[in-house]
Amino acid sequence: MAKFMGQKLKLLYIWKYLHENSDENHPVSTAELVSHLASNDIHSQRKSIYDDIEKLQEFGCDIVQVHSRLGGGYYMASREFELPELKLLVDAVQSSRFITTKKSRSLIRKLEGMAGRHDAGKLQRQVYVAGRIKTENESIYYNIDSIHRAIQENRQIGFQYLDWNLHKELLPRKGGTRQVSPWALLWREENYYLAAYDDTDRMMKHYRVDKMGQVTVLSRPRTGMEQFASVDPAIYANQTFGMFGGEEETVTMVFPDRLAGVVIDRFGREVDIRPSAEPGRFRVRARVIVSGQFFGWLAGIGREARIAGPAEVQEKYRQWLTDIVDAMGQDE
Repeated sequence: MAKFMGQKLKLLYIWKYLHENSDENHPVSTAELVSHLASNDIHSQRKSIYDDIEKLQEFGCDIVQVHSRLGGGYYMASREFELPELKLLVDAVQSSRFITTKKSRSLIRKLEGMAGRHDAGKLQRQVYVAGRIKTENESIYYNIDSIHRAIQENRQIGFQYLDWNLHKELLPRKGGTRQVSPWALLWREENYYLAAYDDTDRMMKHYRVDKMGQVTVLSRPRTGMEQFASVDPAIYANQTFGMFGGEEETVTMVFPDRLAGVVIDRFGREVDIRPSAEPGRFRVRARVIVSGQFFGWLAGIGREARIAGPAEVQEKYRQWLTDIVDAMGQDE
């Protein structure tokens, strides 16, 4: 019976060995396959290997035979992911702030397994990227899964919002229990955010997913469909600086022509850009959330960037700058 069961598994062992150990530069010989099967208590002969490879090819496996005076062999010609694609995925995992260091290593090991033994080392050189800040909330993966499930099932979620303290501990915020209707997950400035409708305040809000703890899917159906339908998530992410809240305004700004790329990177290609009456400058009209983060971005560009309107936003910006200067002159 054991021998019979081994024969039934024979094709799987051959496929797995070729997947893990072969590529165009490293074909596997028939003798090597016979030896591998024998190590798993499966008796095989060279002729039967030919038949097994043919059956795998008929099934759709892209196995190529190499003919050579040195012996030749077989290799897996195509995989689910090519090596350049795996390198791209490894970089994405490693650079993502919301994926913890522990989970990054686990995911990269799995990606290495998809590359095969000979190419896995080529991914290793991509793993060590210094200076990347990573989240420490290990439950984030389960939280994201719960959020997706709630969206698919049209249900609300409950969670505890978390904050860092001076001891570098991520703890529940006082009064931080929330119950909201999740509508979309947004990726902005290396962080994951949840866009959700808050019944109590009757408005759309956003939350850092890595600061959400104990996410549970509730039985209550979602609300806020009309409010979410009026929001373009991509535009919303661009206009919300640092994903901090504030009043939404259409703001006109003026920049030198050489900063067109900076503005497009910030607001997207669809932003309203027009030549200014001033030579070498252009005007931009964009919907933004007026907040300290927006003013900070503008101030970071320097005196070459200014707000042309509306007047109340100009005044808020002026007051924001004045408050900072005044605070610098105060004794601690």
